Formats: sequence, structure tokens, C-alpha cells
Amino acid sequence: MSRTRLMAAALIVAAAVAPASAGPPAGAAPAKPNVVVIMVDDMNLSALEYLPNVRSLLADQGTSFDNNVVSYSLCCPSRSTFLTGQYAHNHGVLGNAPPDGGFAKLRGEQTLPVWLRQAGYQTAHVGKYLNGYGTANPTQVPPGWGEWYGSVDPSTYSMWGYTVNENGRLHTYGSPAVEDPALYQTDVYAGKAIDYINRKAPAAQPFFLSFAPLAPHGERALDGVDLSKRNPRPAPRHRGDLDSVTVPKPPSYDEADVSDKPPAVRNRPRITPAAEQQIEARLKGRLESLLAVDDAVARIVSTLRTAGELENTAIVFTSDNGWMQGEHRIVAGKIVPYEESLRVPLIIRGPGFPAGKRVTTLAANVDLAPTILDVTDTPAGLTVDGRSLLPIANDPGSFARGIVIETGPKESGTWYAGLRTPRWTYVEHSGGARELYDLQLDPYQLNSVHNDPRYAATRRALADRLATLRTCSGDVCRQWTPVPGPQ
Repeated sequence: MSRTRLMAAALIVAAAVAPASAGPPAGAAPAKPNVVVIMVDDMNLSALEYLPNVRSLLADQGTSFDNNVVSYSLCCPSRSTFLTGQYAHNHGVLGNAPPDGGFAKLRGEQTLPVWLRQAGYQTAHVGKYLNGYGTANPTQVPPGWGEWYGSVDPSTYSMWGYTVNENGRLHTYGSPAVEDPALYQTDVYAGKAIDYINRKAPAAQPFFLSFAPLAPHGERALDGVDLSKRNPRPAPRHRGDLDSVTVPKPPSYDEADVSDKPPAVRNRPRITPAAEQQIEARLKGRLESLLAVDDAVARIVSTLRTAGELENTAIVFTSDNGWMQGEHRIVAGKIVPYEESLRVPLIIRGPGFPAGKRVTTLAANVDLAPTILDVTDTPAGLTVDGRSLLPIANDPGSFARGIVIETGPKESGTWYAGLRTPRWTYVEHSGGARELYDLQLDPYQLNSVHNDPRYAATRRALADRLATLRTCSGDVCRQWTPVPGPQ
């Protein structure tokens, strides 16, 4: 079904349940929808359990893509994929810092806000952008953004004492060692997002708002600040709210036998009681920091409703990457081809996305820009590798595909390239190691079958697909034939 038909169907349903006065005048063209993207930092799928507003106001009223992954599970590459609709091997941001990546590596003139602004949208960004932003020119406003409230590195990674470039003027909020409730980073960012909506809605010109809190990413080490109990520090009103939380222990936690894994995992020690205490303390800080994001979601939805714009706004909730917390002996971090690192929430509420729908068709961050472009009827300024999720939300049955998962090749250091498909995770590491997981039989990735002769044909088929897709661009990236398992 086309985007136009989907939007028309959504308007018909809305008209059926709304008062007669709520619709547009007879013969009037429907207004283009607003778009609000809420992108948190380092949130894995399991944290959704602790966000009641996200679940009730977004998931229950929109569509959840339960099998959503990121192609490169690291901040800058992932956010660049969101902004371009391209895999990292095409947009070129292959790390968080030079020479492989960082803000300076992004070709800002060809990004989603530029295209939307050319299509008549008002645009604004609030919060974290890409690592390295502001280090060369703290007052720079990247192309495409009509209003800009971007945190300046390295202060981005402090919940107090952070500096924001506010449309060319720098403003520092508080001191890292003074936990002033009024200056908590997430709440200040939320206030700026609310102010923007209040000024731009209702209005004839639609808007695109990017809201990017730091949570639940950890804070950087700071002199005079104790981060041993909570890192990141939650809003003072939420500190201790989740003190009873304990470390989840799926079968992959502190995996006993890692002989099937690459050396970087195989050489890791077992998790000690002291290490587990650190994981738990970090987990409590991470989850409690997200409670302020959950509050912000409620405020954003309420503000849109009051302005009369809620039903004509697509709200996207997602994360740039996931996070490991003891699985496969990895006590912290990301940038690994395991589910906790790759899988992140993706919820879209708005026109064309059915309420309460749960979709298991594989989705990815490379699809975010194409979806927003589809919803807003905006052309891309370059060749995108992803696809719109709008038709998939309404008819998920026949859209199988494999997603490229990659971290290189880089100028230095190790990297990997692979495929995450509906059934398989296949990975080729730069050092020569291989991994192959049958997610249908082994969802916790406990047993790599890359050397199992029963899976030889499957491994060859996936390796052949990867050889093509690891450098794919455009339509080739979206072509897929399912890979069978052993007979």
C-alpha cells in the first residue's frame, strides 16, 4: 500500500472517531505531519520495562518494531546512519573520533534536516549530536537546522555543568559537582523541546524536532564527583527509585564456555562478585536516568495534544545503540555483534502507524530516514540504503531482509563485517575469526556453528551475500532471498 493510501486511511479512521469540528475544511488538503524523533543513548531493549510513559503513550498508541537493530552499534556511525539513511560504509563515519569518524567526518550538507527544510519544514535539534561536535567551533550550527541547541563536547557527558550552543551563543548550565535539580540535563533539554513545540504548533508550516538526551549513557570521570554509586547520575527526584533492581541474568550472562567466540571474548575472565556489583550499580544509574526521559515523553505528548497537533505528529522513539551488561562475559560496552548491543527499541506513533501493533519483521536504523521521508513526502538528496517502515507497519508479512552489521574496515585497529537476518547472525572479523548463530534455535548466541559441517552450506551462502552487501548502495542493499538452514 502506498504512503498516500496509508495516510488517507489513517485520516478516515481519525474522522470516524473525532468530533465533526475536528477535521479540516471540506476539500482542504491534509497538513503535512510534524515529526519528533527521541533518540536516547546506549539503551538496550530490556530497559523498556522501566518506562511506563513510553509504553502507554507511544507503544500502546503506535507501532513497535520488536526486531529492530542498528547496523553499527556505536554513537557517531549510528547517528550518521539516522541522518543519512545510509550504511556506515557509504556515509563514511566509521568511528567516534578522527581519523575514522566523529562529527567532522559527517557530510552535513546531505542530511535529513537539510532535505526536510528544503521541503518546507521547520527544523530543530536539542541535545547530543555527534562526538566531537563543538571542539573545533563551539558556535557552529550544522546545516539544515533552523534552531539549534546542541551540547558541546566534552561537556556533553556530564549531567550538570554542560555547555549548550543555543543558536550561536554558548550557555553553561551549573557545575558538575553541584546537583541542582533545576539544571538536570535531561530536564533542561526537555524544557527546550517543549518550548519549541509551543512556539511552532499549531502552525501551517510543519516541524521536525530532534530531541537527543544523553541518558542512559554514562558520565565521564569528573574531579570532585562521586560516580561510584550511580553512573550516570539520575535526576535527584528519581535517585533510589529503582534501588531494588538486580542484574538480569539470561543464559548468556557470564557465559561459561566461550571457546566458540573470537579471541577478544574468549580471553575475557569470568565475572567476579565485585564485577557484578559494578554492573548492578551502573545498571541502577542507567535505568534511573531514563526515568527523566520517560517524564519528558509524557510532557512532549501532552504539549502536542494541547496544541492540537498530536494526531498529526509522527513520534519516533529509539536509541543509537544497545549495551552489554555481563552477557558473554562483557561487563560493559557495545560495538560487538551480539543482540544486546545490536537490538534497540523502535516505536513510532503517528499517521499511518497502527495503534498497539507489534511487528517482528526486521527493521534497522538505516530505515529511519527513509521512513521519515516517506511520512513527510520528502525526496532524499542522496541514495539511501534503507527502506520505509510505513508499509511494513501495515503489512509485515512479506518483507524479509538481511541487515549489514559493520564496524569497518578502519584505518587502524580491529573491525568486523557481517549480516543480521531474521534467522542468522553471521560475522567475519578482521583477524580471521568467524561467528555464525542460528537465532531460531540459539537466541542467546551461546553456540557459534561456523565450524559445524551441518551448517557449511548456510555459512557459504551468508558469506556470498556478505561479499555483495558489505559494499552495497541503494536498491542492492534491500534485495534479499532467505537463507535456508541445514536439512
